[in-house]
Amino acid sequence: MAQSGTLHVRVYASQAEIPVVGAAVIVASRGRDGKYQMISLQETDESGNIKPVRVDAPPAGESTSPEQTKQPFAVVDVWVEHPGYEVMWLEDVQIFAGQQTVQQVELNPLVAGESWTERTDVRPIPPQEL
Repeated sequence: MAQSGTLHVRVYASQAEIPVVGAAVIVASRGRDGKYQMISLQETDESGNIKPVRVDAPPAGESTSPEQTKQPFAVVDVWVEHPGYEVMWLEDVQIFAGQQTVQQVELNPLVAGESWTERTDVRPIPPQEL
């Protein structure tokens, strides 16, 4: 039986964690052929949040032993963009069955005259040690 976990994304700016309203958040998974499949496209609300995204994930029992041969979690990539901020791209965000993954995303403002095409922050998320 297929299981799932949820992804909650919160977008903010500065160390004061000021919510970024209206940021575009794309959640996608990479197929075996390398092509992306979009799972969700949402805009952040007045608190900088999107609605939780359900993601299919391997059964929770597969994440209890270090000897497993299969990856015990699903991975998704998250793109976040908003005018006036650099684009943030998070690679390999891990989603475990029956769990909620909370991903905080801090956007950095662009300098006057700078384009988002000049500044994209790519951050790979390393696998968790089980």
